[in-house]
Amino acid sequence: MVIIIGLLVVFGGTIGGFLYAHGNLADLWQPGELITIGGMAIGSMVVMSPLKVLIHIAKGLIACLKGPPFKRNDFDELLKVMYELFVLGRRNGMIALEEHVMNPEGSSLFKKYPSFHANHEALEFFCDGLRPIVDGRIKPDQLEPLMDRSLASMAHEKHLPAMVLSKMGDALPGFGICAAVLGIVVTMGSLGGDISAVGKHIGAALVGTFLGVFFCYGVVGPMCTNMEFYSHGEMTYLNCIKAAVVSFANGLPPLVAAEVGRRVLDDDMRPNATELETMLKTMGSK
Repeated sequence: MVIIIGLLVVFGGTIGGFLYAHGNLADLWQPGELITIGGMAIGSMVVMSPLKVLIHIAKGLIACLKGPPFKRNDFDELLKVMYELFVLGRRNGMIALEEHVMNPEGSSLFKKYPSFHANHEALEFFCDGLRPIVDGRIKPDQLEPLMDRSLASMAHEKHLPAMVLSKMGDALPGFGICAAVLGIVVTMGSLGGDISAVGKHIGAALVGTFLGVFFCYGVVGPMCTNMEFYSHGEMTYLNCIKAAVVSFANGLPPLVAAEVGRRVLDDDMRPNATELETMLKTMGSK
């Protein structure tokens, strides 16, 4: 919703200033320039990107319009599910976690926390971190580099859509110039005719330059930055999981492991130490 308001301000300010200067909105409607710039922009993304990244760009833009990936309640729920699982492992041994980490989709414990259970990426990452410990395949001090490698791969993959969109956005002023040059070519063909027609062709060519610059700095650039913030929110969620799992695997009590995970979170999503302790101990007493 905030993004939509921001875009309305961008378009409103641009159009409002144009109208205030007694501009005619009809002069800005140049389908030929839009087709040229849009075709070059979309075509360039198709050339530079695998299909998977193009799909992620579309999904990422839609997701950004919906707002941040997680709310405060989602992080509270994450801390709760990790704490409950850690308590189970502390009381009954790591083998007690096997039924949950080996079949997370069917886990009765995970199903108690719907937002976490529905997040397949986080659920799989959490269980992937615990499986080698439950199986006894690695020592606890070997877990952190293993999870760091997974996080680095995820971060790289999440960065690709914003990178491609950013490169396309940077090229938009150039595409606008290309559209303007084509407009000038059309203008040259009309020389010697009606002077008003020549003026309209020149105006259309200038609109092409304007549209390239406008969409670069007013739309695509800000959307790329927002996608990066969105990815940061997703990675913060995963980093919270990694911090807590590694701490628990290295022998810290469940409450302390959850506290380590809490410290990874951003200020607006992070409960304070007292709130965390109250939340987890109250949950454990139910």
